[in-house]
Amino acid sequence: MDALIYTVMSGAERALRAQQVHANNLANADTPGFRADLELAVSTPVTRGYGYDARHMSRLEAGVVSSRQGPLRETGRELDVAIVGPGYFTVQWRDGEAYTRSGAFSVDADGTLTLNGRPVLGDGGPIVLPAFTRLEIGTDGVISIQPPGETELQPVDRLKLVRPAADEVTKNEDGLIVARSGEALPPDDTVQVRSGHLEGSNVSAIEEMIATMNLTREFEVQMKLYSAADSMAEAGNRLLRE
Repeated sequence: MDALIYTVMSGAERALRAQQVHANNLANADTPGFRADLELAVSTPVTRGYGYDARHMSRLEAGVVSSRQGPLRETGRELDVAIVGPGYFTVQWRDGEAYTRSGAFSVDADGTLTLNGRPVLGDGGPIVLPAFTRLEIGTDGVISIQPPGETELQPVDRLKLVRPAADEVTKNEDGLIVARSGEALPPDDTVQVRSGHLEGSNVSAIEEMIATMNLTREFEVQMKLYSAADSMAEAGNRLLRE
């Protein structure tokens, strides 16, 4: 009887936590550059030993990030940049690096290129721009500026663009992408960007709603099984009393 109860409760917990993942995805359906979270669960035996393994529990694994491309929206703003295909921008986070698909950059009073207050990293560290009258970001991430009084563009730095495999990264508490190893990822010259555009969220509202309804049905089944296990336990107790 206890084997059924353990299995039912672990399945119900997985369904509730999966609901939280999909609810967060839906809440960020309109957040530029947001990457949808994928819930991943595996079964694990409750005990090990001789005989048939009849007792298993559901266990959630570390979050996996969807790598699907989001829709591109043209803005015409020179500091808006979107990645075309796989890849991430690199920003400074605490004492290391973090990665994001959001490309709504800005320049602070010191000339530092930032994203939501975090310095954007180039191949040599934080990107600091000299005074300019015009800025252009090439498809390879090279940043060129037109200094005051000049007529031609001059390259000054290059965005650090990375392209990790889906299982190499996860999300941190700030919603940024980080390497599972904790190490900085190497730059990848194959990543392409498009200036004057922003990428939208890659969340599919329809898929998230369907997943939420399926999880609701799964939870209802788990609760019915729990009631059945409780009834069988009560019947067993009556037999022992008689």
